Parts: sequence; structure tokens; C-alpha cells
Amino acid sequence: METVETLHMNKGVDETSYAMNSFLQRKIILLTNQATKKAIVEILCSTKRWPIMKMGIADLGCSSGPNALSVISEIVEAINETSSMMNQTAPKELMLYMNDLFTNDFNNIFASLPSFHKKLRQDMGYNNHDNHNGSNCFVSAVPGTFYGRLFPTKSLHFVHSSSSLHWLSQVSLFSKHLISIFCSYMHHVKK
Repeated sequence: METVETLHMNKGVDETSYAMNSFLQRKIILLTNQATKKAIVEILCSTKRWPIMKMGIADLGCSSGPNALSVISEIVEAINETSSMMNQTAPKELMLYMNDLFTNDFNNIFASLPSFHKKLRQDMGYNNHDNHNGSNCFVSAVPGTFYGRLFPTKSLHFVHSSSSLHWLSQVSLFSKHLISIFCSYMHHVKK
């Protein structure tokens, strides 16, 4: 049996589920938030054609629980803030692709979508009477491993992965340096 077929997180929201035991992953997301926002700014600033009609965004290894949509929320917020700062209209449609292994609890993510859209409506100034589903965001699940092809050609503008070092088939010198930094940080956090 292949590794991808056997690995999975505990589903649901009970005490032993991934949703209730993903503090470390949340910490990583928070630590990398500024780098993510900077990358979004660079992408939008380098865009020569406004308005942007569609923008494809993927979160590889999105998992489930509260962290899954928090990354996407931060990315959408960065896109809207940057567009506004540049006096440009935000992209008309955001295609948000949530990727993880086939065994991921995507139902947990989908159950969180109404509150995700409600928060986006509030953040973007839409009231509940507007004929708007929560913004211009269309969320899809893309189960599979990123060792194979997941997306059509030219469908993505930004790809995010919070913690994927453990999936590398080989460790490069650069990666060894990153791992040592991460391990040093984790040692510091435990103190």
C-alpha cells in the first residue's frame, strides 16, 4: 500500500481530531503570514492587465479544521487590500482550490463555508440583503497528492503550502538549512 493511501488525519471535531490538535500548524501559518501577503502584493503589482477577471489560488495540504479556511481568508484579504491600495478593482472571481490527500475531511471544510462567506461579506461591506454569496470566492476541493498533476495549465496565480517539508522526497542543502532553522524555532517555542 502506498504512503498516500495510509496517511490521514483524524476526522471530525472531537478531542483527538486534527481540527482540535493543530496548534503547531496554526503557529506556522501566523509566522508566514507576512511573507504570504508580500507575495500577493508582488503578484498583483506585476500584473499588467487590470481589471483581473479571474485569479486561481491553491492551498496545498490545506487539511481540515479551523486552519483550512484561515489561510484562504488571509490571502483574500491581502488581495482586496492590495487592489484597493493600487486603486484597482479586486479580481472579479477568485477560484480557491483546497488540496489535500483523498482521505482529508473535506466535509469539515465545506461545513465551515457559510461562516467563511459571512465573514467575507462583513469584511467587504456587503449587507445580508445584497444578492451576494459572500464575495467573489468559489471554493473547490482538489483531492490528491501534489506529486502528480492537480490543476489545468495556466489556472493558478498563487500556490500556498503551510508545511510541506515532510513530503520532500529528497532534502536539498537549502532545505537542510530551513529544517535546522525550524527545529531551532521549535526548541525555542517549547521553552
